[in-house]
Amino acid sequence: MIIENQADVTEAVEAAVSRVEDERLREILLALVRHLHGFVRETRLTEREFGEAVRVIATMGQKTTASHNEVMLMAGSLGVSPLVCLLNNGNHGQTETQANMLGPFWRDDQPPCASGDSLVRSPTPGPELLVRVSLEDAGGKPVAGAEIDVWHSSPEGLYENQDATQAEMNLRGRFVSDGAGKFHFLSVKPAGYPIPVDGPVGELVRATRRHNFRPAHLHFMVFKPGFKTLISQVYSPDDPHIDSDVQFGVTRALIGNYIRHDEASDEFGFATPWFSLDQRFVLEAGEARRPPAPIRGKVSSADGR
Repeated sequence: MIIENQADVTEAVEAAVSRVEDERLREILLALVRHLHGFVRETRLTEREFGEAVRVIATMGQKTTASHNEVMLMAGSLGVSPLVCLLNNGNHGQTETQANMLGPFWRDDQPPCASGDSLVRSPTPGPELLVRVSLEDAGGKPVAGAEIDVWHSSPEGLYENQDATQAEMNLRGRFVSDGAGKFHFLSVKPAGYPIPVDGPVGELVRATRRHNFRPAHLHFMVFKPGFKTLISQVYSPDDPHIDSDVQFGVTRALIGNYIRHDEASDEFGFATPWFSLDQRFVLEAGEARRPPAPIRGKVSSADGR
């Protein structure tokens, strides 16, 4: 159609999108056009502001590398990642859930580990940690044979992909639950950390006058056919940013019971202080699917931190 005025633009785009054959894709695109055009009209977006928006989007792509995903980081910083998670879990947002956002640091090539192994693959100073995990279905029966990915930051607040001084796959592992639906591992207690702010995400954080810290947490991904893949984070309640997460990810159901021990452990060879966490996950019936990995590797020593 020939465009006669601004209203015709939306009508023409909707007509074009309506020809998409896939029903769900058509539904999403029509809603996107409706809301995006509505946003432009509501804010009366100027040409200069539009140019700035294009710059931000382009820069997010340019900042995304094999070891860093600026787009995923922005999604969390705007609350989109936690919102999508909560809408799609816990009876579609109606009940409490142990699900949490994936975040930008998961790698899909986590190394296989046996129950009781340590995730520490290079010197990583910090309080030692024992984690015992149990998996159940909705009826309380143990879930055996599930694959569980675990990953977390160092006590310095850096994931191994961000830190060339850490060994490849430090503080990462993939476990399999036993016949009782259980496994355990050793590591070091993670610390809260600042998200990178040298790109568009940093511009957003500074504009909103927020700090750029995430509270300390462990990541888990539980995968087994017949169950919906559970992506979770378990937060440490003693973190000073537990109620002001820059990525809006902390829910009450995910604040873990990290217990401090002030007596050395001969069994595990832990000096004091050390911590333990007993974590129970309940799996929902559904589709088992691993998400696309937001990163594929780590920074090189030439790149630095």
